[in-house]
Amino acid sequence: GTMQVSDQEQSSRELDLEEITRKISFLDKWREIFSYRGLGTNNATPQNHDGNHVSADETENATGIPQPRGQGHLPSSSLCSIPKPSIISSKSAGSPISLAMATKLQQSLFGNTIHVFSYDWKKAYFRFHDPFSDLAFTLEVGKGGARSIQMAVQGFIIKDLLFTRKGKDCNFHSLCAVSKQEQEQALAAALAGILWAAGAAEKATVCLVTEHTYVTSSPDYSGDDFTERLQLFELLEKEATEKFIYDHLQCFKEEGGHGVILFLYSLIFSRTFERLQKDLDASSTHLLQPHAGGFLCRQAVLNMILTGRASPNVFNGCQKGKSQEILHGVLTRSDVGYLWWGKDTSEDDRLSQVGSRLKTPKLPIWLCNINGNFSVLFSTNRQLLSDWKVERRFDLYFYGGQPPQKKPVQLTVDTHSHHWERNQPGDGHVAGRRFSPVEMLIRTKWREATINWNGTIPFF
Repeated sequence: GTMQVSDQEQSSRELDLEEITRKISFLDKWREIFSYRGLGTNNATPQNHDGNHVSADETENATGIPQPRGQGHLPSSSLCSIPKPSIISSKSAGSPISLAMATKLQQSLFGNTIHVFSYDWKKAYFRFHDPFSDLAFTLEVGKGGARSIQMAVQGFIIKDLLFTRKGKDCNFHSLCAVSKQEQEQALAAALAGILWAAGAAEKATVCLVTEHTYVTSSPDYSGDDFTERLQLFELLEKEATEKFIYDHLQCFKEEGGHGVILFLYSLIFSRTFERLQKDLDASSTHLLQPHAGGFLCRQAVLNMILTGRASPNVFNGCQKGKSQEILHGVLTRSDVGYLWWGKDTSEDDRLSQVGSRLKTPKLPIWLCNINGNFSVLFSTNRQLLSDWKVERRFDLYFYGGQPPQKKPVQLTVDTHSHHWERNQPGDGHVAGRRFSPVEMLIRTKWREATINWNGTIPFF
């Protein structure tokens, strides 16, 4: 069968490996002689399979030989393509994590110190589709709970590329013409903007993994072999935060680097434990919930990314819960909004209805939750939410991140369709069958809209 490798191939592979091992030890010899500055490791071994340039100071700090620490999977091609996660030097100027901080981090995420992140979380990172392609502006999103964070960040990447870049025209074609450098700048701007807002526009904290372990596991704390190696970097300006993240972007966009978890940690430390405590309420005392062997983000995490505050609910302001407790909702309009539709939702449950602050963001970009699946919906027209004339008929683009989707779907929404079509007999009971979930979601914002899929077969 195809499983058997011919002897000739086998021996040539071994030769390749021998050759690579020889080159690595040769490099190591030179590395001892020089202080090893300015020589990118990827000149010698093809371990950085993106072909990314590794900057001199990162190379000097890295440990040389790739060390997969049990996370990440081996690409099938060959052993030498195991990516080496970017680990920064312990001598860098951050402050090391303490046992107290690591314990608090675990408490605020899981509600206890027994749980650690599941495999799908550990392997999640921020990786773009190919530059100059139909999906050039989009992230590849994985499975599991980290996906909702990747999609929320996706919303801010679109915000940056469409509405923040200087001198760029915001149209759909400009999104598909994004270069690798523009992808990286947009990712750094998105992550920095989110952290800066969470830090109440006073300061942001970025967490990176170092080569040194600062915390040992104890009965009160379960280690996971990277949280114990964190250093925290405080930044006092938004621009400085963006530059710092851009300079260390490899840590967030490399396989094996736990990029999404590092971002979530940075988000929590930027928000601070004190503020987090005030944001949450009796209904949500911690940020993640166990689900099918992994963990899902509670609403508080998504709201912290979207609004800077970890509000556990989607309604406006504060409301009383069933037993008269005060529940915290959304206090401000954010740049990127949120829409939610589930097949089991009832219209009358007031506490589960998304409020106008999330439904009508400052920019026409929404993180969408359809039956627990996350996606992004956006318009390239900045005026959409400020001019009612534009809202009569307009285009929205939908990116769901599922593998069959080769390019974003263009939907045409008509909010001015004819009333008399509504009252046809039998319309009510087939409504759920007639409209796809995406349409139901759009109707939570534009009640009686008709949606034209422009030739795409409705999915989701």
